[in-house]
Amino acid sequence: MNLVDSSAWLEYSAGTDNALSFTKAIYRLDTLLVPTLVIYEVFKQILAKRGENAALHTVAYMKLGNVVDLDLEISLQAAKISKEHKLPMADSIILATARKHNATIWTQDKDFKNFKKVKYFAKR
Repeated sequence: MNLVDSSAWLEYSAGTDNALSFTKAIYRLDTLLVPTLVIYEVFKQILAKRGENAALHTVAYMKLGNVVDLDLEISLQAAKISKEHKLPMADSIILATARKHNATIWTQDKDFKNFKKVKYFAKR
C-alpha cells in the first residue's frame, strides 16, 4: 500500500518538477491510501490558491483511492507517535495511518525523512 501525503499531492496537482516523483504511487489506485486528513489539507490549500473547481477536481481523483477515515485506533496511535517523535498532529496521523495499513509514505516533508517505509523526495 502507498500513502501519498499532502505535500506530494500538492506538488502533483500543481504540475511542478517534483510531481513526477509521485505519479507511480498516485496512479496505482488499487494500492493508494488517502487519509481524510490529507483530503482536508489538499482541498484547503488548492481552494485558497486556485479556487474551488481546481480543489474539487483534485479531490475527485483522490476519492478513487482507498479513503481512510480517522478512527479511534489511528487517533490513539498518532498521539503516541506525536509524543515519542515530537511530530505535529497531522504528520502523526499520517504516520499512524500508514503503519496501520503497512503502507509506504510518499512525501517531500522532512519530518518523515528518517522513518522506515518512506519514499522521501527533497523539495526542488
